[in-house]
Amino acid sequence: QLQLVESGGGLVQPGGSLMLSCAAASGSNLDYYTIGWFRQVPGKEREAVSCIPSRGYSIMYVDSVKGRFTISRDKSKNTVFLQMISLKPEDTGVYYCAALWGPPPGNCMGPVVNGLYRSWGQGTQVTVSS
Repeated sequence: QLQLVESGGGLVQPGGSLMLSCAAASGSNLDYYTIGWFRQVPGKEREAVSCIPSRGYSIMYVDSVKGRFTISRDKSKNTVFLQMISLKPEDTGVYYCAALWGPPPGNCMGPVVNGLYRSWGQGTQVTVSS
């Protein structure tokens, strides 16, 4: 059973930066998994923010974070990162990383594929406020 651990959240002022990390607590090799970052705000549906396939299809971002967020893998650390810059108050939420085994059946984000992510971390809080 893949166990994921997020870290790197915190309180930051608008315009600031954070880097979130998603690591495998169970020792599994994340290279074989498609990894997605999602965020949850109370009262709203969970939103897919970005994803990186194990192979094949392209990295994706939700429109609201394009140009500000960057997802990447560090194979030597077996970790997936989400670099966030120019943060806005509307980026506030609990950020979760999630994994699905292998490449996605198509794009790594979307109404159908979002339901295929089976392993989830515990989440890390990101608060953007002055």
